[in-house]
Amino acid sequence: MTTSSTSSPAASTTVVVVGNGPVGQTAALLLARWEIPVLLLDARPARDRIGSKAICQQRDVLDIWDTVGAGTQIAREGLTWTTSRTFFQDDELFAQTFQDRGRSPFPPFVNISQTRTEELLDQQIAATPLIDVRWGHRVVSLQQDDTSVTVQCETQDGVVEEIGAYALICAGARGELLRQLLGVTFDGQTFGDQFLICDIRTSLPGWEDERRFYFDPQWNPGRQVLIHPCPDSAFRIDWQVPQDFDLAAEEATGALDARIRHIVGDADYEILWQSVYRFHARVADKMTVGRVLIAGDSAHLVAPFGARGLNSGVQDAENAAWKLAYVLRGWAPARLLDSYDAERHAAAEENLAVTAATMRFLVPQNEEEADERLSTLTAARTDAGAHPRVDSGRLAEPFWYVESPLSTPNARLPFTGRPPKGQVPPPGPGVLVPDTIVTVAGQDLPTRLRLLARGGHTLLAADDVDIEMLRMVASDVLMPVAVHEMRELASDLPELLGAQAGEVWVLRPDAHIAAVLPTPDVNTIRSAIDRTLAATTGAPV
Repeated sequence: MTTSSTSSPAASTTVVVVGNGPVGQTAALLLARWEIPVLLLDARPARDRIGSKAICQQRDVLDIWDTVGAGTQIAREGLTWTTSRTFFQDDELFAQTFQDRGRSPFPPFVNISQTRTEELLDQQIAATPLIDVRWGHRVVSLQQDDTSVTVQCETQDGVVEEIGAYALICAGARGELLRQLLGVTFDGQTFGDQFLICDIRTSLPGWEDERRFYFDPQWNPGRQVLIHPCPDSAFRIDWQVPQDFDLAAEEATGALDARIRHIVGDADYEILWQSVYRFHARVADKMTVGRVLIAGDSAHLVAPFGARGLNSGVQDAENAAWKLAYVLRGWAPARLLDSYDAERHAAAEENLAVTAATMRFLVPQNEEEADERLSTLTAARTDAGAHPRVDSGRLAEPFWYVESPLSTPNARLPFTGRPPKGQVPPPGPGVLVPDTIVTVAGQDLPTRLRLLARGGHTLLAADDVDIEMLRMVASDVLMPVAVHEMRELASDLPELLGAQAGEVWVLRPDAHIAAVLPTPDVNTIRSAIDRTLAATTGAPV
């Protein structure tokens, strides 16, 4: 085996992204958007286009993909569903629709195969010169010093070295070696029961815009079944099955056909893909190690009920990308990267808690949990008050950075805890800003508030704010800061946000509200901005 050493172009600013799945693709595109060169490495010889994999893409993730040119197309090709129905045996317990506090053009979710999502992101990468994609690069060693990260890769031509200023690990569930190289633990549990997943193409009239979840149906007694509609008359079916489930035996005996027939009846169907999974609940003990950040399934594994895997991984990518870009462009100190671990590890822990609770309801670990589940499901047949206790998965939502060191608390807008299912918290520090259509003076076409905010820092002025003071602050910093009067963007924007006269709202480059300043002056605005950069601790207002 030969060994060669390559020094990447602009290694002093290059970020090495390991893993060319949706999380790595998103990170690479976002970094390139900030004019940061990227080496995108993957151990596979080429893209493997197999199965639906992660199918449910959240509105807030479509927002992120829209900033890199793919969100609208993914939403257009995806199948929109707006209702989830929950059944116990043969009885429908309830149906849930989804709230949008803003006015986003995107649906709450779309279902589209991960394979197609990757293809659309690949198209954007191919049109981005700053991203250098290298397949067949399996990372076997990783070293770092005070200025750079060096990764050794096994390739068909031998071992090569790739050098970057920072590295972002997005290697998916196969990231064990990389975690070991970084000294990162991955504690948690593996659930005993397996889940059989089939993509089928068939006709189920009336089911095209609904997710259906069945507890203990007669055709899968004692266990659960989840059915998702997908584009092109496809459906994704997840059956909970025993630990000793044998897919080959099911196919040979006709039992798999019988499983499907219980759902589709006499309709013709075609199996597009099938697999068996065992789910995990694990999180890395840290997501930042020196100049290396860890994202997606390499940092956290959760059960898929609630679609929190890929969606939270894309949000990891956005959080990491703007912070790496700000540090590399000299707009923020290196300690800003510490907030990546603080914010996204907290998000991973919350996802772990939510999905672990779901799995305890789906797969009770003891007799007491089993009795409680049966009691809850039985009561939910006639008592709407029992519906919130029925846990088939709390659907993915962005994590709210209310306790982040980058957020400036506001006594008028305290965070009162996680809202009920399907709802979002009112706007305030740490919360993703509600989306709406806005019009910027001098621009011919309207845009979205979140898309506008993702151009850098944003200062939004409510009524009776000295706009020239804000422009002076914006002109006195290195990074891009946009200044907008709320009512000029949209006449009812102050009401949508719940803003009061005299307030200035500070938005981060990921469209999260960083601060709401009630009586702003130059010093308090600068302090709030500095706090978002980890340049100061700021002070509550």
